Amino acid sequence: MNFRIRGLEARQFDHLFTLSDAELAQHGAVRRIADAPRPCRISLSDANPGDELILVNYEHHAVASPYRMRFAIYIRRGEETFDAIGEVPDQLRKRTLAVRGFDACGMMTGWEIVEGADVEASIERQFANGDAEYLHIHFAAPGCFAARVDRVAL
Repeated sequence: MNFRIRGLEARQFDHLFTLSDAELAQHGAVRRIADAPRPCRISLSDANPGDELILVNYEHHAVASPYRMRFAIYIRRGEETFDAIGEVPDQLRKRTLAVRGFDACGMMTGWEIVEGADVEASIERQFANGDAEYLHIHFAAPGCFAARVDRVAL
């Protein structure tokens, strides 16, 4: 199974790092300094203690269905968007994940909880359902969005 995992586009968040804390609050965001590994949704890598982060509410599933979703995510300044075919970033491998399939109308086609070390098998199982157009991976414990997975035709 060929798949593509892509982090969030960095440019859409650049302006947040120029805002004051009061201005961030108007965007439903807060500035944080990492005190432990925190998952950046742009690079799909973990922040190091001391790194500047923005914690922001992000709509990661902007569809006209009951599965429209938004949640808090961390982003880190100066990151490049992770974009790879057939490669799972280490950030996902280290965590328990929820893998959810969605059809073209944004309706859920399947789901499962899986350890990150086994995520490729879960991706394959979810895409075995021909109705699954794309997948979302969430960190299982907090439930927050981690990354999107798309089919890749070779």
